[in-house]
Amino acid sequence: MTIEVKVAQAKAHLSELLSKVEAGEDVVISRGNEPVARLVRIENRQERIAAIEALRAERARHKPVSIEEIFEFRDEGRRWK
Repeated sequence: MTIEVKVAQAKAHLSELLSKVEAGEDVVISRGNEPVARLVRIENRQERIAAIEALRAERARHKPVSIEEIFEFRDEGRRWK
């Protein structure tokens, strides 16, 4: 779940927001209506980085895929072909 707060709210309730982040929630801090920052648990970020690295390693073990092949994969099974 993502919590959205304004900068002033984040400043006033930082400890509470950090507790929520530790519990697994993401916090988006906005200035006006524009999001400017996201607070996430460090472990979640590290897990995401590890997943991306694993995906890259797996991808490196296979031959490159052409744009045409990507479109074929996307369109496979579509009725309008």
